[in-house]
Amino acid sequence: MDCLPKYGPSARRKSTGVLIGDRMVGGDSPILVQSMTNTDTADVDATVEQVAALARAGSEVVRITVNNAEAAAAVPLIRDQLERRGVTVPLVGDFHFNGHRLLSQHPACAEALAKLRINPGNVGKGARRDEQFATMIEFACRYNKPVRIGVNWGSLDQELLARMMDENAGRERPQEAAVVMREALVASALESARQAESLGLGHDRIVLSCKVSGVQDLIAVYRDLAARCDYPLHLGLTEAGMGSKGIVASTAAMAVLLQEGIGDTIRVSLTPEPGGDRTREVIVAQEILQTMGLRSFTPLVIACPGCGRTTSTVFQELADRIQGYLRAQMPVWRDRYPGVENMHVAVMGCVVNGPGESKHANIGISLPGSGETPVAPVFVDGVKTVTLKGGNIAEEFQRIVDDYVRTRYGAAPDAATAQAGAAATRV
Repeated sequence: MDCLPKYGPSARRKSTGVLIGDRMVGGDSPILVQSMTNTDTADVDATVEQVAALARAGSEVVRITVNNAEAAAAVPLIRDQLERRGVTVPLVGDFHFNGHRLLSQHPACAEALAKLRINPGNVGKGARRDEQFATMIEFACRYNKPVRIGVNWGSLDQELLARMMDENAGRERPQEAAVVMREALVASALESARQAESLGLGHDRIVLSCKVSGVQDLIAVYRDLAARCDYPLHLGLTEAGMGSKGIVASTAAMAVLLQEGIGDTIRVSLTPEPGGDRTREVIVAQEILQTMGLRSFTPLVIACPGCGRTTSTVFQELADRIQGYLRAQMPVWRDRYPGVENMHVAVMGCVVNGPGESKHANIGISLPGSGETPVAPVFVDGVKTVTLKGGNIAEEFQRIVDDYVRTRYGAAPDAATAQAGAAATRV
């Protein structure tokens, strides 16, 4: 018996649909991939370049920092330049501390954005907090913009936390401090959402997030949050870290929640390597959703890890080349060949599992091991079609892949299939 809970649209937590630009978040819509720029937003050209790169990589929502007057003034220019390039990805403005003032001084900023992100812990203190929060909600209402109320345990409302800690200390059986902090995160998000609605923001204009950097804490917080509201939820492990640590931690946390049907947008908050490519976090987010069977973005390459039978590097080089080629082709293939994102390609290293895996894939190639003369049978839809030999195996196999894509996915699909493919892969 399958012990895992079922996943997919029918098993996802039911949430309110929120329109962000031309993208629907929540409801029955696909789980969207989000990312964030790390450029100085006041540098219009650099920000436009990075937003465009993130959109090409597959980011369906892009957040930008709006931290000063120069950044706020740049937002309409960034939106205009992106539209001239044909890049329509929704932009989210990330506001902390001075968002009320920036929006008041630069209303065109609010108009150009698709969504505002407000952190309740960084809006202000005491009476000023309510006033400044209300100012930002007023601009959201004026320009009909949705708001993500994004709580973070690194900037949690200290007055709320202190109050809840005091209440906990007075209980007959106080809870652990970590439990109270998790409850404070959820309470901050829900109280702020209720306040926003009392100020006139529609229930269907609110997205919530409660980000932490601990895997178990994230799971506990979002389970609680999901049980207590029907707002769409943005998932992400904040400050996930660099490289494999950040990828593993983000995957471990979000996979559990996604499997339980929790989450409507996701972001993998990777710290880039020095000079690293920001689009890496987009690719990882896509791979989480695709390997879980929740969405399809690009053809998957199945490759063995190698062993003592694969002392040559031929299959590794071929797998790397094919994987890079498939991803590079997707901006063109996405519109031209609907459904290609579901294709599986197997690049195997030896005869043990190679032929079997190749038969299971749409297209598979099985190279011999132990430094033998390269001889590789190719399987197409489970049938052996040709055996490639010599030094041009990579080029010949790539041509086979191209031919397969054209013949399998090039025929005009029916309207329903085309519409589903476009909705699932739109950037």
